[in-house]
Amino acid sequence: MALLHIDSVSVRFGGVQALSDVSLTLNRGEILGLIGPNGAGKTTLFNCITGVVRPHLGHILYDGRDIGMLKPYQRARLGIGRTFQNLQLFSGMTVLENLMVPVDASARRGMVADAFRLPTARFEERRADERARAILHFLGISDTAERLAGELPVGLQRRVEFGRALCSRPTLLLLDEPAAGLDARETAELAEMLLRARQRFSITMLLVDHDMSLVMQVCDYLYVLDFGERIATGHPTRSVRTRK
Repeated sequence: MALLHIDSVSVRFGGVQALSDVSLTLNRGEILGLIGPNGAGKTTLFNCITGVVRPHLGHILYDGRDIGMLKPYQRARLGIGRTFQNLQLFSGMTVLENLMVPVDASARRGMVADAFRLPTARFEERRADERARAILHFLGISDTAERLAGELPVGLQRRVEFGRALCSRPTLLLLDEPAAGLDARETAELAEMLLRARQRFSITMLLVDHDMSLVMQVCDYLYVLDFGERIATGHPTRSVRTRK
């Protein structure tokens, strides 16, 4: 069953056609790779899915629902999460605090509960702490919990950003070049981590990356973009074909 269906999406920035009649289907439980050179439109497509950019033409269906008019925070509440090509961590906060942010953001409490430390506020804080620590354990980086995120090497920062995304309990996770800045060993560890996360948390993923070793290892299917157009599709280990 399709979790995400992009139907003939086009985006123009002034005189630049960033996306032209792009269609894509991502089935539930898949890891789908979106590849192509710089400027091909991959991040623009991510921004369309998350609501940062609104397509000029076309439709985006998530779990059978047209989400074209929803704001980014509304799409996040539906279970659409993402990571970024350029790390977007809160560098002055600890790793644990970074992971608690998305859990805390979804908490059902108000300013009064926080101000007076009511039981609701204390309960939500414990829930966020427990969720964050569980994800850190899953990622194998529990020992970094009290370190400042900005002081970590890039490889660990990538894990922290992935962990923060997992804390929001996404159904669909968009990964924008998660292997950027990683060496071969770290990339292999990332591949293993993505596959374990899919199985453990039942996450569907859309992956953009230039590291073909990662793409070929984890992706079930590939779409290729160039100059904003879909030019090829296929399985990583089979011949390329057109996908409807």
